[in-house]
Amino acid sequence: MFTRALVRPPAQNFSAGLTTSTLGPPNYELALRQHELYCQALIQCGLEVIRLEADERYPDSTFVEDTAVIIAPNPNARPKIMFTRPGAASRTGEVESIRKSLGQFDFEMHSIEPPGTLDGGDVCEADNHFFIGISERTNESGAKQLARVLGAWGQTSSFVDIRNLERLLHLKSGLAYLGNQRLALVETLANNEMFRGYEIVGLCPEEEYAANCIRVNEHLLIAAQHPRFQQSLTDLGYQTVALQMSEFQKMDGGISCLSLRF
Repeated sequence: MFTRALVRPPAQNFSAGLTTSTLGPPNYELALRQHELYCQALIQCGLEVIRLEADERYPDSTFVEDTAVIIAPNPNARPKIMFTRPGAASRTGEVESIRKSLGQFDFEMHSIEPPGTLDGGDVCEADNHFFIGISERTNESGAKQLARVLGAWGQTSSFVDIRNLERLLHLKSGLAYLGNQRLALVETLANNEMFRGYEIVGLCPEEEYAANCIRVNEHLLIAAQHPRFQQSLTDLGYQTVALQMSEFQKMDGGISCLSLRF
């Protein structure tokens, strides 16, 4: 069960961030409204939301998930955190601010060291197993560093190379763990042997953006306007909360990117 989430609203220069999208620049005021509704959804799920101030030094800094990987091996163990080393040089400075903000909590802290790079968006936790994406942002050194630390904490992991897969900036752009041994997967990942043993909830090509969703306690937060995927989840008994994400999609961001949950 999650009890807290750390978030940061987009800064006024949000549109100056990194993106591969061809959807046009984001509307800043609309992005703020969508972010607030996202925060309200987290509160609805029972979380205390820790709100950081917007940071214009880093236009991508609203995507806090990329700065850290938080692990709680079991309810009685001290939670652990691996601070990342983002693969985009312009985002490196975001980590220190998050480190200071999380310093008030009793985490066992570790960090990715050079030459490793790691974005949190490339790390998907599935109970006690972690899928780690090798991508344009996460290199093999960073993935192996995280895997070693996870192993020391009693967690297993496996690598998923997505460098040659179109439209997947991060692993979680096309993969989400839904609980109950179920994965949401885009078509390009659905036949990967890594995911054998899981029940697959597939997404049609027109709704692939919705693969980036998050299970938050008893609810599943998903991107709005993906009716086939939402119906599949409803049929499986999930309580879904659909959120408008259009302005974050324009900047390569998704549901999971906007918070660190612990």
